[in-house]
Order: sequence, then structure tokens, then C-alpha cells
Amino acid sequence: MARPKSASHDLKRDEILDIAAQCFADGSYPATSMSTIAAAGGTSKARLYHYYESKEAILFDLLDRYTQRLLALIGESQAVAQRRDLDDRAALHELVRRFLQEYENSATRHVALLADTKFLGEEQRVLIVARQRDVVAAFTRFLKRAYPERLNPVNQTAVTMMLFGMINWTFTWLRPDGPISYAAFADEVIAMLERGLSSAT
Repeated sequence: MARPKSASHDLKRDEILDIAAQCFADGSYPATSMSTIAAAGGTSKARLYHYYESKEAILFDLLDRYTQRLLALIGESQAVAQRRDLDDRAALHELVRRFLQEYENSATRHVALLADTKFLGEEQRVLIVARQRDVVAAFTRFLKRAYPERLNPVNQTAVTMMLFGMINWTFTWLRPDGPISYAAFADEVIAMLERGLSSAT
């Protein structure tokens, strides 16, 4: 009979994922070993192997949970828009704010998503990439509803990726204790969208 999981099992996994994400961000995924992660967490490799069978398993769980979280944010944004009866532009603005808030709290996980997905096995990589595409498709839908006069089949991918270009790389320069907060930067992104997309050319 399998040994039952402790009540803190998921909490311990979350802690391990936080530590591993920081290790991957600090030293790269290939350069990080199970020993590195264990040492950073102040524990033993044996204890780490109690939760994960390999570094690859840690990476997949990290990206699996993170991409599910990003998809959940889309659903949450839609629910808020409906509950508050927001118009389509305000709904997009809510989505941008929620993603940047998540990026502020999950910077190292976001680094892993952008840099380390390629290290997953084929089946796992296909799953994570499919979720990334689902996120991009959702942003495209929000943008098309918000600015129907500006988006069309020719430019919609370019405009969507332009928006991601503004928000996806904040971990490289935007610091929570810097001169501009993530919330303030979200307002700047929204203002840029409004000034650049609000009227047809």
C-alpha cells in the first residue's frame, strides 16, 4: 500500500519549485543539479528525491503549474469583466494588469518558461508550448474585441506579439523597488495601447 502524502506535501513542492526556479534563473537550467537545488534549500538530495525523481521532473512541474496559472488568469479576467460589466477595452486592461501582477510575483518562473521549455521531453514540451499558444490566442481575442477597427487577420499576430514584447521581458529590467512599480507600468502599457490602437489610421 502506498504511503499517504503528508498534509504539507504540496506546500513543500511549492517551496522546492520556488528554490529551483531561482537556481535556474541564477545559473541556468543546464548548470543546475539536484545537489544545487538541495543546497539552496538547505536540505539533502535524499529529501529532494522524496518529492521529485529528477531535475527534469521539477522543471516540468514548475512549468505545468505556471502555465495553468496563466490560463487561470485569463478566466479570472473574463469573470471580473462580466461581473463588473466592463467594456471590451476595460476587460483587456484588466487582463494586462493581472498578468503584470503575476509576473511581479513569479519572475523566476517566467524566466524558466521563456528559457527552459526547450529542455523538456517531447511530450511535455508539446503540452507547455500548446498552453503558451492558448495564452497568445486569448490575448488576440481580447485585443480584437477591444480594438476591432485596428486588428485584422493580417496584423493581429504582430499586434499581439507587440503587446507581449512590452510585458514579457519585464523581469530583465523592472524591479519592484525601482522608480516605477509593476502596477504603474501596467498603466503605461494600457496608455500606450490606447494611444496607439484607439483610432484607425
